[in-house]
Amino acid sequence: MIFNTSYTNKDYTKESTHLVGKSFTFFEKIKMGTIGSSRFMIEELSAKLQPKNMHSAAINYANIELRPKGIIIHFTNRLDRYSWIIPFYRLVIYSTQTFSIHSNGNCIQFKKNKNYQDNKKFIHKMTDFKNNYLKLGYYDS
Repeated sequence: MIFNTSYTNKDYTKESTHLVGKSFTFFEKIKMGTIGSSRFMIEELSAKLQPKNMHSAAINYANIELRPKGIIIHFTNRLDRYSWIIPFYRLVIYSTQTFSIHSNGNCIQFKKNKNYQDNKKFIHKMTDFKNNYLKLGYYDS
């Protein structure tokens, strides 16, 4: 589910809390280290994720926020900020020539450049959170 979060959005707050849980507390953030990624450079968005006023010439960036039951991908288009809520049970990650995240038939592809290399540790943390939440012990690394 995608929301315009440029301004306070009560629907987004309610839906994000329902689907992926409340944001981690200050002490949990300190204990866990990082709960947010550095920025990723977006290569492509699926049609349903593209805002109506999408400006294709601009370089768009995104970052990922961990929540107890999922992730939220925040990305920008011009001056607007959008947030895509993905529960862990719908999260699928592929790493081929591009790094992509899929959910409900939608996907976002990121370029594998220096930004991706800087975020590898966060990506491993995100997959560990997913495996622990879904109790998928057969994916032990």
